[in-house]
Amino acid sequence: MSVLGSFVALVCGLLLAVGPRTADAAAPVVVQQRFTASDGVELQTTLTSQGPLEPRPTVVEFSPYGRDSQTLEVGPEYNFLLVQIRGTGDSDGRFDALGPRSQRDVVEVLEWACEQPFSDGRLALNGFSASAIVLYNSWHQHLPCVEAAVLRSGTFELYRDLLVPGGITNLLPGAGVLALIGAPALVQGPDRLARDPASSLDTLAGLFSSGLNAGLLHPTLDAWWRERGWRGDANDVPVLMVNGFFDVESRGAFQAFQALEEDGAHLLMAGGHDGAPVGTDNGVGEATAWLDHFVRGVDNGVEQHPKVQLLLSNGDREDYLDGDFSTASGASWPIPGTTWTPLALDPARSGSARSLNDGSLSLSRPARTARQSYLSVPSVPTMTDVPNAAIVGQMGLNALFDAVPALSEMNVAEALGLTFTTPALQEDVVAAGPLSLELPLSVTTPEAGIWAVLSDVAPDGTSHPLTVGRLSTAYPDVDASRSLVRDGEVVQPYGDFSTRSPAVLKERRYRVELWPVGNRFRAGHRIRLQLVGVSAASPLSLPSLNTVRVGGLDGARLLFPVLPGSDLVGALGG
Repeated sequence: MSVLGSFVALVCGLLLAVGPRTADAAAPVVVQQRFTASDGVELQTTLTSQGPLEPRPTVVEFSPYGRDSQTLEVGPEYNFLLVQIRGTGDSDGRFDALGPRSQRDVVEVLEWACEQPFSDGRLALNGFSASAIVLYNSWHQHLPCVEAAVLRSGTFELYRDLLVPGGITNLLPGAGVLALIGAPALVQGPDRLARDPASSLDTLAGLFSSGLNAGLLHPTLDAWWRERGWRGDANDVPVLMVNGFFDVESRGAFQAFQALEEDGAHLLMAGGHDGAPVGTDNGVGEATAWLDHFVRGVDNGVEQHPKVQLLLSNGDREDYLDGDFSTASGASWPIPGTTWTPLALDPARSGSARSLNDGSLSLSRPARTARQSYLSVPSVPTMTDVPNAAIVGQMGLNALFDAVPALSEMNVAEALGLTFTTPALQEDVVAAGPLSLELPLSVTTPEAGIWAVLSDVAPDGTSHPLTVGRLSTAYPDVDASRSLVRDGEVVQPYGDFSTRSPAVLKERRYRVELWPVGNRFRAGHRIRLQLVGVSAASPLSLPSLNTVRVGGLDGARLLFPVLPGSDLVGALGG
């Protein structure tokens, strides 16, 4: 099997395994039933009850992963209804990549479920990954009888959160989508073919137009993608979002919380596809309490918990999963009182990196201007691609990282790129929030990829990646009205991916969004920004020579988020 095949297999195995199954000890009652949508297509539903089948609050999940893909264990106080999305598993019809027809199915199934004998009229929604995405995509419709929802590790905007972040096709998750949905569709195909022989063509056509191929057929954020993203809130439903800073879809949870905060949403960053730290429960306890309170009326105080609860790494993802983490909380996101410290990309050597330039991150803009170049060639995903590498960690990659630490560190990858590093911190600095990289840059090809990695550098010199920023140079524009601005600075740029604008050898100023970081940089550690070639998991174009302008009054700079109580300026001796 190829490296790509092995990696995709690991992704598939992890996502299929995620989420506890309904307990066997209670001898559950299981009822299989076909639901007929308004267009005549039949969807397979599975109702599971831990006791005698009777009206109860019912948790509903819409999954493309076939039979037995329920991702939340509920107690005997609830029934659980698993609905296999059209064109997947045992359901007929054409898979539409969680588009308008699947979204309409969500409403129709909820209307039906609310009136069924197993329901007492109170419904809740559960979703993980794709089953959360279809719900985010459906929120512009009124969702009948829904009292609350728990949505974990799902994208808010499928284009920019997962499959084409920064306008760069994300190959491996796209391939994983095809495999995850295609595998159960193949296994369960005989039953579907017996009912409707033509359905195999619908299934194949739907799968072909989604996942990996979606980014190739729709490279810009066009109408097809807009139908598969957030389109507004037609509900007043309290939603708990659960995810982790290292998740492949981490951005979606932050954006969704901001959109639904007024409806009483909470955000818990405690684990996602990549797993949860040792000693924690991946958010299961909070999710259970959330449903008990908002669906069953249990007075458990969950609504009084901080709206935003964060589990932060202390310098390294692997140590974080081993239980070495810090916590932070606040009343909103970004945490109120967060400040963004500008750090100039400085041509002065830091003496701490073995890169092409060994530049510095400085509190003040250096007077000297320089242009520094690096060759953008594919980089090793385990080093430079934190979101994609993290999702396969539990399938053996973490153990490999423990055996060969260099595979998950940036020291080798950065040798072919540019680095910019602070002096050693004199005190701890806690960072949580999105980052913005302002980058005057020119390239030698019509389109190249900007790939920026933020790392925590330990006193022994090892460089541990924390988050990434990705941007195709064909998209220089930003939607100012949808960008996050603090004190007049754009701290989270909202890229405009509607129209490509290639340029060769023309310097343009790019604003690169780095997905939120959540990390305690300990005293003695350094903060490092690395510019390297695009991850091999996200092929873009031919190699390009990228040239960055640093120093001077308008040279490149990084806007770095610092939580209240931390002082980056003081930690750097400023």
